[in-house]
Amino acid sequence: MCRWKLRVSLPDGLSAFGWDAQWAQLWGDRLGLVPARVVLEHGRFLRVHDGVAESLAIARGKLRHQADSGADMPTVGDWVALAPGAGGDGPGGEKLGSIQAVLPRRGRFSRRRAGVRAVEQVVAANVDVVFLIMGLDLDFNPRRLERYLTVAFASGARPVVVMNKADLAVDVEVRRAEVATICAGAPGGVGVPILTTNLRQEGGHEAVMPFMTAGATIALLGSSGVGKSTLLNRLLGGDVQRTAGVREHDSRGRHTTTFAQLFRLPGGALAIDTPGMRELQLWEADEGVDATFSDIEELAAACRFRDCRHRDEPACAVRAALEEGRLDRARFASWGKLDRELADTRGQRGPGKGRGGPPRRR
Repeated sequence: MCRWKLRVSLPDGLSAFGWDAQWAQLWGDRLGLVPARVVLEHGRFLRVHDGVAESLAIARGKLRHQADSGADMPTVGDWVALAPGAGGDGPGGEKLGSIQAVLPRRGRFSRRRAGVRAVEQVVAANVDVVFLIMGLDLDFNPRRLERYLTVAFASGARPVVVMNKADLAVDVEVRRAEVATICAGAPGGVGVPILTTNLRQEGGHEAVMPFMTAGATIALLGSSGVGKSTLLNRLLGGDVQRTAGVREHDSRGRHTTTFAQLFRLPGGALAIDTPGMRELQLWEADEGVDATFSDIEELAAACRFRDCRHRDEPACAVRAALEEGRLDRARFASWGKLDRELADTRGQRGPGKGRGGPPRRR
């Protein structure tokens, strides 16, 4: 009898890490292997949990060879097929598991890796809800929120905006109105929850608790210093993740989380803490742009010309909305910037790599 069948009936099994009937169907019949979830990625070594114990693992050489890119390699949140102890000896003589395959992802958070060449970097996989955390201090940036919303929608996860540091905001309601205007451009509008927190205060995280359902995977995204690790510590009930203050002159944080990690929370939810990302370049996020800026996309669809550039073409619905004040010029500029960024990434990937093809219509 294979090891997986021996472990199905254990009370603290894979279901505690989000395993369900859909994953079981994808698993099929993999004799001699066990399903496990990646909980930590650090270089070429990964920490995985099979529902009974955590162990160190490494991707099989054949898997590394067959991967089209680094994005096809296992990352935090992935479900993998593991051959326990078949990867040889690891650091300190610990036996390594060998990851034979990665189960098809339900979704992933990807960004373009920093650098000249267009390369995809998967930050986290198989996420149900993403907390887009932004500070209400000097680092408050509506344009950055639009970028994070775009990535969230492209991943397939449900975005929830968490406005932290309410105690440092001059006018919380004004900031909330700005965020609500941005979220109103997304499908469903009010369907994007906007929460206000003060994580430095005892009980200041209560607003997020309705989303912490058992078995759900929540990713924490935001720039350094917004309070991701502080929120995680509140949810865990202790100081697990290291935190640091921000610079006084601009409220920007210092990187304290340097790699992604998945945590099991007391209530049964799972949280992925991610490194603070000052630079979040888009990768294959056309649908995310359409969702985040659906108001502009609807206007563009009403232009006389399909390839309208919204400059001096006649009967341009977008330019008319700008002139009449129905469309914010900063928001329009942000939309154009993200659209051009995606076109540049597609151009660098070339035909056959990702979606490819010509730039999207603007």
